[in-house]
Amino acid sequence: MEFAFYFASGIAVVSTLRVVTGTNPVHALLYLIISLISVAMIFFALGAPFAGALEVIAYAGAIMVLFVFVVMMLNLGPASVAQERGWLKPGIWAGPVILGTLLLAELLYVLFVAPSGAGISGTTVGPKAVGISLFGPYLLVVELASMLLLAAAVTAFHLGRNEAKE
Repeated sequence: MEFAFYFASGIAVVSTLRVVTGTNPVHALLYLIISLISVAMIFFALGAPFAGALEVIAYAGAIMVLFVFVVMMLNLGPASVAQERGWLKPGIWAGPVILGTLLLAELLYVLFVAPSGAGISGTTVGPKAVGISLFGPYLLVVELASMLLLAAAVTAFHLGRNEAKE
């Protein structure tokens, strides 16, 4: 399990660096998806499958759909059509595909070859323990994160809407 943890951590670091250093927002989003999936793999390797599943569903699923929607709203016009044609080149997708394939291989290794479902510590963290932790001592942090996400959604709406012409 230590191998799975370090391997997923390495992929998370590489893909996050590509998010930060990339100039194209769509490429950055692809690498951000890979980064979030590798963080989910870290949770799986640590013996927290519920937290890993929440990471995939909430962040790599729902939040990334919101980000893609915002990028689609802000890239309007005839210049974006030519840019989208450039995005369909196979070389652009090579990095995320390679990192995603490595994470899939690691997931299959963890599920079928590893001795047990428990993580490095030997224990499994269940949904009840996650809920008690989130809504116990970390309640303020969870609520602040929800307010931050609400502010981001309102900001995206205001940036993307068309002003009413008088």
